[in-house]
Amino acid sequence: MLIGNLTRDPEMRVTPQGTAICQFGLAVNREFKTATGEKREEVCFVDVEAWGKTAEVISKYCAKGKQLFIEGRLKFDQWEDKATGQKRSKLKVVLDNFQFLGRAEAPAGEGAAPAAVESEDVPF
Repeated sequence: MLIGNLTRDPEMRVTPQGTAICQFGLAVNREFKTATGEKREEVCFVDVEAWGKTAEVISKYCAKGKQLFIEGRLKFDQWEDKATGQKRSKLKVVLDNFQFLGRAEAPAGEGAAPAAVESEDVPF
């Protein structure tokens, strides 16, 4: 479970089978005090991937800066870089559920964004 702001506009594509996939970045902030009492802030940048109806909703209603609460699972991808031949890896979150946070904003001429989308609503 994470709460953060989108670091870029969602990028949506569709598989050859017609399933929507949406990828976006999420910045998760943590504020804390050091042993000396100094206030500090840490930011962790997380790549997120949504599928199906969830991907379509996020792509339609979210943009850079939008705050989301997300629930998901970690996925570790590994591949070989074609240019260098080196092994590469990436850890990302595959979205199960999410909820919009902050002000409700809708695209021009559209109704309000739904409050939440559950994975049960999404056929995989």
